[in-house]
Amino acid sequence: MLTWVQPACTNPPYTPTACYGNDASQFPSSNLFAAAGEGIWDNGAACGRQYLVRCISAAVPNTCIQGQTIQVKIVDRAQTSVSPPTKEGVTIVLSNTAFGTIGNSPATSMNIEIQQV
Repeated sequence: MLTWVQPACTNPPYTPTACYGNDASQFPSSNLFAAAGEGIWDNGAACGRQYLVRCISAAVPNTCIQGQTIQVKIVDRAQTSVSPPTKEGVTIVLSNTAFGTIGNSPATSMNIEIQQV
């Protein structure tokens, strides 16, 4: 699936979340997590799902880190998160760590490929 993504706009703590409330243990130690947009939220069934994510393209040249794929865990709903999307139709909001692992600054969004694991 090809989709647009953006980084979280806030710094930790990212709680409470729609999936796990204030439980800090929900976040992977790698900090590779995300909030699901409405397209994959599935009435909360997305909570805990894992996705492989890689950058395909972006408006800012040289944004994508070629050959870099990450696995993220869905811990929140993007529309109600402490860092909601700034654009309509965002499918996933990545943690700052996740976004920076597959894309370079100063990009604020990128086109990605995601695959549920």
